[in-house]
Amino acid sequence: MQGVLSGFAVIAVVIGVGYVLGRRGTLGEQGGEVLTRLAFTVAGPALLFTTLAKADLTLLFSSRLLVTALSTGAVAGVFVAVGTVRHWGVGRTTIGALCAGYVNSGNLGIPIAAYVLGDASLVAPVLLFQVVLVTPVALTILDLSGAGEKGTVWQRLLTPLRNPIAVGSLSGVVVSAAGLRLPGPLLNPLTLIGNMSVPAALLVFGMALHGSTAPGRGRDRHPVLLAVALKSLGQPAVAWVLAAPLFGLHGAPLLDVVVTSALPAAQNLFTYASRYRVAESLARESVLLSTVVSVPVLVGVAAVLG
Repeated sequence: MQGVLSGFAVIAVVIGVGYVLGRRGTLGEQGGEVLTRLAFTVAGPALLFTTLAKADLTLLFSSRLLVTALSTGAVAGVFVAVGTVRHWGVGRTTIGALCAGYVNSGNLGIPIAAYVLGDASLVAPVLLFQVVLVTPVALTILDLSGAGEKGTVWQRLLTPLRNPIAVGSLSGVVVSAAGLRLPGPLLNPLTLIGNMSVPAALLVFGMALHGSTAPGRGRDRHPVLLAVALKSLGQPAVAWVLAAPLFGLHGAPLLDVVVTSALPAAQNLFTYASRYRVAESLARESVLLSTVVSVPVLVGVAAVLG
């Protein structure tokens, strides 16, 4: 209980600061866009590189992570199927699918894992899975659905190598796989820059809330409600069904996978939507609503399985 509330309290404060900045116009009309570019092109890649460069890649191969991957694929697949039938477009459907299955494993998942599960490292496999596989694939789709769509076949194949987030992630994986230890003079500046990523994303999110309509009531009402339902209820339910009967997980391992699956959509999804100028309201409203709904869901999961 304490971990859930502590994690949400930290996020709420920073988002609140961002809202005040947006309301008062402190950073000017282009402040949000500048912070978005900073988080996407500089701070985010630095954070992912330093995180993955020191990560144990063997964590990617476990039954717990397989449950998470399958539950993510299931809910994202449902959203993609509905988006295809309803003709929501590639970019909009991609952002919605991310909102349905991409959990906040960083700034919210770590404190919750530490206080609720008793071990912050338990969220590491989910973090690795998302930044190594999900993020590069999703951003490549967004690239190809936009300006990159007009390029040559060779340019399309090299799309992931032109994306800062994908480059930062893949570079970190290469360093970790090679067993390299980066010297302090190289790693410390990157760590310092990477530390700007999460607060920048939260501030941008808070700034975007100023002047926005109530979530779940605008033109993106149906995609938002579908994404939130899949993220907050569908994904933890699928994880529970997969973990217990199929993989035989019980006790603490079962609690681990269900809690991580019940985490809300990550705030950096709004950063991606803003960067590509697609489905921004869908991302903003889905993150906000899933964060609110996840509080009772996480408390309930911890009470039942804990």
